[in-house]
Amino acid sequence: MGRPKALLKFNDGTLMDHAVSQARQLGANVTVVSGSGYPLVRYRCRNQPSAWCYTPDWVFGMAASLKSGLQTIGPRAKGVFVTLLDQPLVSESDLRSLAFCARQEVSEPFAADIYGNPGAPAYIPRRLWKEIMMLEGDRGAARILTRHQARTLAIKGVESDVDTPEDWRRIRYD
Repeated sequence: MGRPKALLKFNDGTLMDHAVSQARQLGANVTVVSGSGYPLVRYRCRNQPSAWCYTPDWVFGMAASLKSGLQTIGPRAKGVFVTLLDQPLVSESDLRSLAFCARQEVSEPFAADIYGNPGAPAYIPRRLWKEIMMLEGDRGAARILTRHQARTLAIKGVESDVDTPEDWRRIRYD
């Protein structure tokens, strides 16, 4: 993108401000895992999360960020919700549905249905964290969610992520 994606303007703030609002649909405690652009992203974020987690290994990909985030979670947590900054069109009502389902069965994984496969946003129960901590490179939890037969939900907006300037132009005018 040529600049921190988190600081791209979206609605009345930035993508980061919007992502924090989305995450709050899942729960009150929101931790932002940040690498590139930190601490500028943190400084410019108007909608502050409960906590920030800096990931110095962010250059190694999604696995490093996911593992850093999990390491910040307390021992009493039964699971964790994972959302992505670059999915601004994800429906808040669908996020609330994801939270409801996960809270009914806290030991089961739940995820967005992305073209027939599980993906983010997702709920990852603690029993899967050991496997998550073994991930390497630019991989998220999709394979683990698939292996453990995560229950998938239709979540509007998951296919519209922001990875390129063209994606950004398209998202802004959807």
